[in-house]
Amino acid sequence: MERAIAEINDLKPDIVVCSGDLTAFGFKEEYAQAKRYLDRIDCESLVVVPGNHDSRNVGYVHFEQLIGERSSVLRKGGATVVAVDSTEPDLDHGQIGRGRYRWIEEQFAAEPSELRVFVLHHHLLPIPGTGRERNVVYDAGDAIECLQRAGVHLVLSGHKHVPYAWKLESLFVVNTGTVSTLRLRGNTRPCYNVVEVSGNHAAVWRRYPFHGQERIIQFDLVTGEYEKYTGRIEREVTARR
Repeated sequence: MERAIAEINDLKPDIVVCSGDLTAFGFKEEYAQAKRYLDRIDCESLVVVPGNHDSRNVGYVHFEQLIGERSSVLRKGGATVVAVDSTEPDLDHGQIGRGRYRWIEEQFAAEPSELRVFVLHHHLLPIPGTGRERNVVYDAGDAIECLQRAGVHLVLSGHKHVPYAWKLESLFVVNTGTVSTLRLRGNTRPCYNVVEVSGNHAAVWRRYPFHGQERIIQFDLVTGEYEKYTGRIEREVTARR
């Protein structure tokens, strides 16, 4: 976490997204510790949703008190980010819910946006290397159709600690790994994702704190053309603080 925060602050990001699991059991003391880390991120536009661990033991109450609303909308620099709490109290699975579809579409339609991003904790699509898949949101099919209608470009999620990227019709669905726990699957390492957008071009990089980065996917926001990568790490020199 120390390395990741130092590196993120060096990047001077426009928006920082945390896609859930700030805690292990949803206890107030865990939230207080997570809040101290989040407060050190030097970015005014912070988007956070709870994960299934955060909703354990009525933890969503502490989330609202210490972190903020469990679902939110952020508009900045031509981008619209709609974030939704997909968790169910004390359950590992999640759902978006039919009652939210219209609200999601309305938020994306409220203002013109060059980049439309949807954030949730659970997977909309299965992730390779995560074993038996049982944690895709229950209403994934209807949720995906909702996001298609809303013209969403990018979906960001977390949950299974394995970074991966899919393209599904016009949607790019990108899962992040974990940066703050050693609960790692297979040969994955602690990491986080960096999304760079310039004009119509978007690229997603997987960063290993102080140990380089590799590009996951790049795509065109208008045409949908894309390339996925499994190549070598591109080394960087980062000054330690």
